Amino acid sequence: MLKWISLGSPKKNHYEHITEQLKALILNGELPPGAKLPSTKELSERFGVGRSTTREALSALKAMGLIEIRQGGNCTVRSIPSPAHSLLPDLSGLQTNKQTILELIEVRKSLEVSNAAIAALKRDDHDLHSLEAILAEMEQHVGDEEVGERTDLLFHLTLAKATHNSILAHLFESLSHQMEIGIRETRRMEIYSNHSVSAQFFHEHRAIYEAIKSKDPEAAQSRMKEHLLHEKSILLKYLAD
Repeated sequence: MLKWISLGSPKKNHYEHITEQLKALILNGELPPGAKLPSTKELSERFGVGRSTTREALSALKAMGLIEIRQGGNCTVRSIPSPAHSLLPDLSGLQTNKQTILELIEVRKSLEVSNAAIAALKRDDHDLHSLEAILAEMEQHVGDEEVGERTDLLFHLTLAKATHNSILAHLFESLSHQMEIGIRETRRMEIYSNHSVSAQFFHEHRAIYEAIKSKDPEAAQSRMKEHLLHEKSILLKYLAD
């Protein structure tokens, strides 16, 4: 039982407070490598916050290399990473603004378009099976904001891992966390609860997968560019000028 969890009166955003508590427990050994964290639902209830806040905290811990989030949302503590794993600066102290988001999107586009091409050449059967399973869950839950957000991130993370380049995978994890920080004050969840947008995202992910399955790096790059441009156009609607 997680009796040590107490939100108290945090001076920081709730998700940062949760992140710090869990991080401290991992670093001091109270949550050793291999330990399984409670479900997002249980953590949310114990902290007295919404699930989106808990997911932000878990996403931050994952970007730090402290936990692994597996398909289905199960979280397991990883071995404490070396400082070399911190490949990108923490942007949590920066004021959210449109320019910051645009810069992050540009970096993500450069990285993920390359990832798609490399994955098309280096993916193996295990990678394809993992992507297929994610797409199946994504299709089954079109319009479900919680599943939509999780499977979207998981698809891109699995694609990064399909490059079989650990540095690229770590870069994507770090970058995805910065994106979460940058747009946490927008109505991002509405993207996934909008059925038509969610359905279009599914078809775009399916097209990326088909190009990777066919070992066609040019097509994989093209489909990834189209998807990220679509996502960018939607995100910008929710960003303040």
